Amino acid sequence: MKKIIIGTRGSDLALWQANYTKDLLAQIGIESELKIIKTQGDKILNLRLDKLEGKGFFTKELEEELMNGNIDLAVHSHKDLPTEHPPGLIIAAVPEREDPSELLLILKDCVHIGQKLSLKTGAMVGTSSNRRKAQLLALRPDLNIEDLRGNVPTRIQKLRDEDYDAIVLAKAGVNRLQIDLSEFHVEVLDPTELVPAPAQGALAIQIRETDTALFNALQAIHHLETAETIAVERKVLNLFQGGCHMPLGCYCKRENGKIEVWTAKAEDAEDFPDRLFLRVDTTDNLAENIVTKFSKERKRPAKVFISRDISENSYFRKALEKHQIEIEDRSLIRTFPIVNHIDPFFLKNLNWIVFSSRNGVEYFFKLNPVLPKKIQFAVVGRGSEDSLRRCGYKADFVGEGGDIEGIAVELAKQVEGSTVLFPRAQDSLLTMQKFLTPSTKVVDFPIYETVIEEAVDRSSADVLIFTSPSNVDAYFAENLLEPEQKVIAIGNSTGRKFEEMGVSYTLPYSPDEIGLAEAVFGLNH
Repeated sequence: MKKIIIGTRGSDLALWQANYTKDLLAQIGIESELKIIKTQGDKILNLRLDKLEGKGFFTKELEEELMNGNIDLAVHSHKDLPTEHPPGLIIAAVPEREDPSELLLILKDCVHIGQKLSLKTGAMVGTSSNRRKAQLLALRPDLNIEDLRGNVPTRIQKLRDEDYDAIVLAKAGVNRLQIDLSEFHVEVLDPTELVPAPAQGALAIQIRETDTALFNALQAIHHLETAETIAVERKVLNLFQGGCHMPLGCYCKRENGKIEVWTAKAEDAEDFPDRLFLRVDTTDNLAENIVTKFSKERKRPAKVFISRDISENSYFRKALEKHQIEIEDRSLIRTFPIVNHIDPFFLKNLNWIVFSSRNGVEYFFKLNPVLPKKIQFAVVGRGSEDSLRRCGYKADFVGEGGDIEGIAVELAKQVEGSTVLFPRAQDSLLTMQKFLTPSTKVVDFPIYETVIEEAVDRSSADVLIFTSPSNVDAYFAENLLEPEQKVIAIGNSTGRKFEEMGVSYTLPYSPDEIGLAEAVFGLNH
């Protein structure tokens, strides 16, 4: 095959992507060289991205060079591509995806570990993305989000110059450029927490439709799983008829033989986004199903019961009240401390402290513990993580997802050979402890007890959310489930109560307010 000419933009990241593709081609015996092409997006740096005319301002000139035969192949960031391809061009290959997470880079004197995202109150955050702005404000309404343009090194320099307190970047770009971030505090925002742009972290290798020999050769570097999952994300974007400025996040992945997909969509950058999580067997009609669930005409529950008190400014309350869904929040249990002091010697040789609930965090820190300097913390769920932050500490391990046994396996690897303290409820099921290796020393520490309320009143809500096995016991001691009522169980141990009762239930991806809101939004009514 003749030498291939690769068209690319001239930014550091675009050149990395083109050279990466050049290396992939060399591995399959194809020689290539680069040709740098300026695009409209590179030339106009004084306007917000969503103010630029038309679509494809980072791709149009590359595509014209390809159609004119001046280059043989164009390399794009997949998320920059319009969902409709120009006639005569095709995406021939999609290499394996880089990490699609977001990075929040924070100036060290603007860090506040006690706040969500580790940002001080009212911090100024730089991003030009409406999607990021809507999701960040949903998590932290106090933030000031300001416009940020330029390539990755330029954006980082603007933070260094203190034009902003923090900026948001795609982790993929920073990883690819191997940028040293040690001068900043770095928070990794997982795709399940801040949902990325469709196809974020993926590359698109575009050629002329008529180049069948090149197409066939490129299949050797085509990653089928990446192509399958980003196809779902981009189809969702296409069905919503959204360009890259729509405040839409969509992230799809394969996990344990299932397809998992998160979607976050707002009307504009100021709107509180709706979120959805689905776990399905196949991608067939998946994008269509997602878009249907966001329809304004779709019937939603009128009232939701939850077995915990929900604060006025909570994420869960805002997510439901946006759709005029009434919330009936009441805890059906009471908790009491069973320890009133803690001996510093007891804590002296610990390596890890593991919290599986918000109550565990709160009761432990009420004891004013004197902790070893190098102590590490593990938590289950973002709710426990937020409680730990409020006590002034950041988790070193956050177990996410409703699969507590899967989290326990991951935790066991992290803490192997260490001394681990488990502050817990007296009647805890000890699920996490069962998965630890024999080389790990467990220090068991029951610190509170749970007492269930008696004669609990029935709820007429369309959806009942239970946040612990004890709350299930309290409610169903006196009440039956009505045929039309739907049930959400916060995690596996709560779900097992319903399995024993023969009741079907929905399990959210994460046992926190975002996960519960996603679960309510995903129910069929």
